[in-house]
Amino acid sequence: MDRAQIVHENFLNRTGTGDLPLGRDPSGPLDAETARLIFRAQCLSRALDAQARVMQKAGQGYYTIGSSGHEGMAAVAAALRPTDMAFLHYRDAAFQIARALQTGHEDIATDMALSFACSSEDPISGGRHKVLGSKALNIPPQTSTIASHLPKSVGTAYSLGLARRHAPEHEQLPRDSIVMASFGDASANHASAQAAFNTAAWTAYQNVPLPMLFVCEDNGIGISVKTPKGWIAANFAHRPGLTYMACDGLDIYDTYATAQRAAHHARTHRQPVFLHVRTVRLYGHAGADVPTTYLPKSEVEADEANDPLLHSVRLLDNSGILTPQDARTLYTDTCAEVAKTCDHAATRPRLQTAQDVMASLIPPKRSCAPTNGPSEEARAAAFGPDLKAMNEPQILSRHINWALTDLMLTHPEIVLMGEDVGRKGGVYGVTQKLQNRFGPARVIDSLLDETSILGLGIGMAHNGFLPIPEIQFLAYLHNAEDQLRGEAATLPFFSNGQYTNPMVIRIAGLGYQKGFGGHFHNDNSIAVLRDIPGLILACPSTGADAAKMLRECVRLAREEQRVVVFLEPIALYPMRDLTEPGDNAWLTTYPDPSETIPLGQVGQHGDGTDLAIVTFGNGHHLSRQAQTKLDTDGIKTRVIDLRWLSPLPGSALLDAVAGCKRILIVDETRHSGGVAEALMALFTEHTDIPHSRLTATDSFIATGPAYAATMPSADSILSTARTLCDD
Repeated sequence: MDRAQIVHENFLNRTGTGDLPLGRDPSGPLDAETARLIFRAQCLSRALDAQARVMQKAGQGYYTIGSSGHEGMAAVAAALRPTDMAFLHYRDAAFQIARALQTGHEDIATDMALSFACSSEDPISGGRHKVLGSKALNIPPQTSTIASHLPKSVGTAYSLGLARRHAPEHEQLPRDSIVMASFGDASANHASAQAAFNTAAWTAYQNVPLPMLFVCEDNGIGISVKTPKGWIAANFAHRPGLTYMACDGLDIYDTYATAQRAAHHARTHRQPVFLHVRTVRLYGHAGADVPTTYLPKSEVEADEANDPLLHSVRLLDNSGILTPQDARTLYTDTCAEVAKTCDHAATRPRLQTAQDVMASLIPPKRSCAPTNGPSEEARAAAFGPDLKAMNEPQILSRHINWALTDLMLTHPEIVLMGEDVGRKGGVYGVTQKLQNRFGPARVIDSLLDETSILGLGIGMAHNGFLPIPEIQFLAYLHNAEDQLRGEAATLPFFSNGQYTNPMVIRIAGLGYQKGFGGHFHNDNSIAVLRDIPGLILACPSTGADAAKMLRECVRLAREEQRVVVFLEPIALYPMRDLTEPGDNAWLTTYPDPSETIPLGQVGQHGDGTDLAIVTFGNGHHLSRQAQTKLDTDGIKTRVIDLRWLSPLPGSALLDAVAGCKRILIVDETRHSGGVAEALMALFTEHTDIPHSRLTATDSFIATGPAYAATMPSADSILSTARTLCDD
């Protein structure tokens, strides 16, 4: 017999003979009806675990990571309100089941069995993954990414306090709710988890409301690596800003009472609580993992002897609620019902085509209140003397600042957050005056942690806000990129479009800064962003384009619920000139607030047919410089500005190069993994026009005089274009 069968037989034998584990007598506020509900949820969770393994062996199920040993989480669910959003550890089937039973959703076993079977009828993921989650139960789906859901749970908790002062249009959660996030003891060591704990404590230390309940399910092991005894308590019991409580997850009475206290503290004091729950892990980590290959058999059997279901039987018997025989009957009846349920689920339809799988990559559009833009009175009050300056051509950074101001006047749910965005106004002054205009609640100076910045944005979007987080430099994104890949972009995919986190992430990046910072402040690698399905990547090059594109990005987030990255070329922030010092030819006049550039629309300068130069960002500026000399040479060119780097505006690009004799791609990102690779493929597959590329080298960027040595220049563009046109 495998360990699951051994645990099953142990339960039947020990409840039949009354050989129940020792423990404390039942005490606390748990009433008989709720106790029965908790035990029923525990039995359902155990039966589903066992049946998932049966389905996998039969080729009817495809992923098993069980909750056995963690069934005490049913008591935590019972202690919370169903309206408290819960971001769950992957061993929390009992929590989800108990919440379903709380709300009268009796068919929860069917829902979960459909998930095991990867059926397209699975109500949460539509067959894309075996995940816990339910829109009706306020449980956003989580996959098995370790602890990456904790930063956004902190962001969601933060949004509850902000919503009391400033309600967003699409508010989702009751203002007296709390947010719960659960995780394992091994996951508590992960960088994402540590970021969340630190941010929560940092926030609470400053008396900022944060009704957050962290629940650590401590089974003492992560796959095969043991957690040092006492580590979790030693690590969390005395953290400033974080209230620590502990309970025995094998005892539903103790767990329920402690979870009630923890939830009450978080709800009334609006402060984060760390609830440390002792559990055991039964069966091994997941799937075919055999714990006796790395643990002594005696330890495995000791955990099995501490089966939480056996403890619950003892407690319910001592409380006069259920006899061991009645509990045994409930368990066996539940196992039989779940077997039938899973047999039926295995016959239900599954996803078949790429189109089926991809159907939820792009979230659904949502209804939004109509807006007419900011009033003249509001603009006059916000902009002050800047209104007159709008009549004169301006640099790119000022266009972004003004566009943000107009957008924040138009959409009160927009909130900015990031390092130095408030009092300082950003490293380059892009967000200066915004905190004075809109207050610190809407322009948030965050702690120095990109994971927490993005988590704050994702979490606030869960509650109807429209976040615009800033990542100070592109290279800093790599500290936190999983928040975009593993959380933001995957949420609609794994929830079948039921959950979304619309947001616009502003990132200052790319190269060509003179004498500042080297590769950390000049980063020309955007492959990680272009590789995320469903994410939109925008990159303006002129001030007017930046304002219009930023408005479209906000519209895409607000109305179409998209995750958008707005990549701002740092070197072009202050750019004034094009070909000669003092010509001011790169300055543009601020466009009317109603003007936008739609997603997928490219820019074009010139209509020559000898050569089309396809480029973006700094490459646009450099290509325009080369264009002047090429025209003098008699090579008639057009410069096409991509603007939208992902998804590539393929149709618009093909239209833009139509009639040209040659194409030169100028790409400031790297030769390997850069944008040019996709452009070369596009033109190869869809045109007969000869084409070539000029890219950055596969190198980091240096500081000092060699700051641009690895990237295209106006001269190299000119030389390459001449050679191409001579062939």
